[in-house]
Amino acid sequence: MNTPFDPEKPKRPGLFARLRSSFLTGLVVVAPVGLTIWLIWTVVGWFDGFVLQVVPNAYQPDRLLQTWLGLDETIQINIRGIGVVFFLVFTIIVGWMAKGLLGRSLIRFAEGLVERTPVVRSIYSGIKQISETIFAQSERSFEKACLIEYPRRGIWAIGFISTTAKGEIAKSTGHSGEELLSIFVPTTPNPTSGFLLFIPANDVIELDMSVEDSAKLVISAGLVYPNGKDPSVPPEEKDDA
Repeated sequence: MNTPFDPEKPKRPGLFARLRSSFLTGLVVVAPVGLTIWLIWTVVGWFDGFVLQVVPNAYQPDRLLQTWLGLDETIQINIRGIGVVFFLVFTIIVGWMAKGLLGRSLIRFAEGLVERTPVVRSIYSGIKQISETIFAQSERSFEKACLIEYPRRGIWAIGFISTTAKGEIAKSTGHSGEELLSIFVPTTPNPTSGFLLFIPANDVIELDMSVEDSAKLVISAGLVYPNGKDPSVPPEEKDDA
């Protein structure tokens, strides 16, 4: 005979609960893979549609295959990715030519024409600065992840140390005797936007976690920790233990 004080046996989850749990588990596994494949497939298709528009019809990949295989022209052959190959080959050839004397002369002549065009000049200079920052200076990257009190004391935010402030910035802030750091504070969930802050080095706490792990923490809105089981122990010390 059961009494009110007897512990209740845990109820076994029903069929619907088990199916829902299995579905959510499968979604966690399938969603990243599916989204990655879909994104790559979409980007490749976008490149194909953009690049193949400037290729003459006689040299289109499907036309060449139809000629080589002796197929009817009504049979459509979609070779996804050939536009990316054309773009890579074309970019390599342009880069190789730009390193030579003739290529540099042509580039200077073309840039001189662009500089004399009012609207195009502004657009071209902005895109060129962004391209040089991303590609030509790829060896520059964030040095360390850090914590700073932002936007006020008592509230902490993750930032990335980029460089040490120099020149007019360091002189105008009155911290000429103290090192001033350039800190990029990313936003969640899009870390490509954020704020550039200049903060004294004494007010910056460097983190042991890598820049990649800190970026994951920002993107996931605090859901993914590199050392979530014991946040007081850095990942390196935890692995050695």
